[in-house]
Amino acid sequence: MDAVIVVWTNLAINQRNKLFAYWNKRNKSILYSKRLNLLIYEKINLIQLNPFAGEEIENYNARIIHFEKYGLVYKIDQQNIFILSFWDSRQNPKKLLEILKK
Repeated sequence: MDAVIVVWTNLAINQRNKLFAYWNKRNKSILYSKRLNLLIYEKINLIQLNPFAGEEIENYNARIIHFEKYGLVYKIDQQNIFILSFWDSRQNPKKLLEILKK
């Protein structure tokens, strides 16, 4: 069986980088960002092994897997997992649905 390829969208990369920059500045340290990055890749490894591990987002052909206050929003096809958004779960969920409509 071929390996599942994970592809980050530009939006997800930008969201992640902005969040890391915020925490680095706020904490005057990169330790929390490193910890979050490890959690992100633990979740990515999980969805590579079990693509349906995340909670389904109704009507959007997407899933979300949560960790701490964040979530990775993704969709799957035959051999790829597309990370659509790096989501701060404290935001209004309607904002996420607007992103998914695009």
